[in-house]
Amino acid sequence: MAIKFINTGEPELTEEEESRTAEITRGVRRLFLDLGFAPLCELTLITGRRVDVAGLNKQGELIVAEVKSSIPDFKSDRKWTEYLDHCDRFFFAVNRDFPVELIPEDVGLIIADGYGGTIMRESPTLKLSPARRKNLTLKFARVAAERLTGHLDD
Repeated sequence: MAIKFINTGEPELTEEEESRTAEITRGVRRLFLDLGFAPLCELTLITGRRVDVAGLNKQGELIVAEVKSSIPDFKSDRKWTEYLDHCDRFFFAVNRDFPVELIPEDVGLIIADGYGGTIMRESPTLKLSPARRKNLTLKFARVAAERLTGHLDD
């Protein structure tokens, strides 16, 4: 299934950046599955912000990866810090050509391509409050079920 990227009002990605973003996103999804997390792309939070890839495991741990396909894409993103209150671990996901020294040291780092990904730097644990965890878990489940239903109806 192809990923549809939603226009968020940020600068438009070039065709090359869009392709790179899709490859990194696919690798992150595969990595999350390998780690025991069910991945969900483009999950809208209660704040209205949208995370690129969220993952939920059997223990209810929620992780988030923000995909960056280029230096301008990374530098124009001012919203990523708002995601920290909505996950247990936060990662930037980039490809192997991205200058990783730009990524802040206090968050996780994933290097990914179209075939998979590797955690290069683990994220600190950012424990969610019980009420927010319940809200996000229910939202994750509802969005996943709605997308599955839409896919099955096609």
